[in-house]
Amino acid sequence: MRTVAERLEGRREISTGIAPGRRGSAWAPAAALAVAGVALAALLAAGAGAQTAAPTTAPAAATKAQAAATDTVRQLEVAAQKDTASFDKGYRLGVAYLDHDRALEAVSVFQRCTRQRPAEVKGWVNLGAALDAIGKGNEARAAYRTALGHAPGDEIALCRLGASLYAGGSKVAAMDTLRVALAKHPRSYCAYFTLGVAFADAQIYEEAIRAWEKVVEVAPNTPEALSAKESIATLRELMKTP
Repeated sequence: MRTVAERLEGRREISTGIAPGRRGSAWAPAAALAVAGVALAALLAAGAGAQTAAPTTAPAAATKAQAAATDTVRQLEVAAQKDTASFDKGYRLGVAYLDHDRALEAVSVFQRCTRQRPAEVKGWVNLGAALDAIGKGNEARAAYRTALGHAPGDEIALCRLGASLYAGGSKVAAMDTLRVALAKHPRSYCAYFTLGVAFADAQIYEEAIRAWEKVVEVAPNTPEALSAKESIATLRELMKTP
């Protein structure tokens, strides 16, 4: 019988992108959405049937919220421009750019942040997230590895590196990295989330469900947990399909 790693390595139909969740680009110490193959989109198309949820936000309210978010980004831009030597102001601006799908601008900001504080792990991890978001996976992985050079065993850097390796097709290396993350951080829900994506993509559905159930158990109030619940439901429906 083939090992899980061999079964993952045997898969070829890997799509790259952002894993399911509220947003895929922003990184914060408390919650990072893993960059990985969007396996569930293919699964839905294959048999589960996509369902479009009705919008829950009224158009006027959504427009108002969008305007407020734009104003916040502008305020951060002004603050960062007035004090270009400030790591913290630049960092907050970079995260805001990521949060609003402006990854190319975030790359420039985080590159400056890493020059200002070369040993600051979150600067490198965010730079990697921004690079992944614009499709520069090799450079992203170099940034994550630089972060790990400064802080070996950092949970978010390991999770991001594992997810980026998987998205780039290095599945065995990805699984090894995620196992290291879980060995060092047994409650690392970002690692469990990406493992679920990997197992689902390899059609190892029971293992995927178990991984996502762990996300819900460990971090029930996170965007990852919401995505995990939806993904579990999708797989269970798919498993009923002949």
